[in-house]
Amino acid sequence: MADTELPAPFTTLAGPHRFDAVIENSEFLTFADRADTPGDALAQLAVLRARYPDATHHCWAYRIGGAYRFNDDGEPGGTAGAPILRAIEGQGVDRVLVVVVRFYGGVKLGTGGLARAYGGGAAECLRTAERLEVRPRRTVRVAVPFDAVSGLYHLLGTWDVTRGEETYTAGGVELDVHLYPEDAGAFAAALRDATRGAAVTDLD
Repeated sequence: MADTELPAPFTTLAGPHRFDAVIENSEFLTFADRADTPGDALAQLAVLRARYPDATHHCWAYRIGGAYRFNDDGEPGGTAGAPILRAIEGQGVDRVLVVVVRFYGGVKLGTGGLARAYGGGAAECLRTAERLEVRPRRTVRVAVPFDAVSGLYHLLGTWDVTRGEETYTAGGVELDVHLYPEDAGAFAAALRDATRGAAVTDLD
C-alpha cells in the first residue's frame, strides 16, 4: 500500500467518558465514546436508550471522518443534536459519538438555554475525556533466511513496530511488520544491515 493511500492520523477518545449536570432541575447525562463506524455509534445509542428508558430525551450526534449525523429526539429543532455536533467539531476529535440523556425537571429552558445545555455538556464531556492519537501503520512483508532470523528479531525489539503472524517456508521465515510510514525507509535499511543483506521486503 502506498503511503498516500493510508488513512490520515486522527484524534479520538481512549474510552467511554461521562459528564453529568443539573440545570433548572433537569438532569443532563452526557456520554461520549469512540465509534469507528455509524453502526458502532447506533449500537451504543441503543444501549443507552435501553439503560435509561424513562428519560425524556436521548439527543445525540456523531462524527466519523466525513460522515456525521445528529438528532434532537423531540427537542425543538436545532437545540440539541446540532450543538452536540458543533461540540465534537470544536474539540477536534473524530470517530466519536456523544449522547445526552435528559430527564425533564419541570422548567422550560428556551431554545437558547437548551442549546447551551446540550452543547455545553457535550463540550465539557469531551474536554475532560482521555484522548488517543491514532496514527495508521503501514504493513511491510519481510522474508529472511533461517540463519538471519536472530538479526531480524533483535531489530524488531529496537523499533516501534508490531508483528504479524509468522509463516515458515522452506528457506526461512516470512512475517508482516506494521510500522509508521515515515519509518519504512530507515527500517528497510536497518534490516539489510542486521541481516547482512539477506532480508527481502516488499519495499525493495
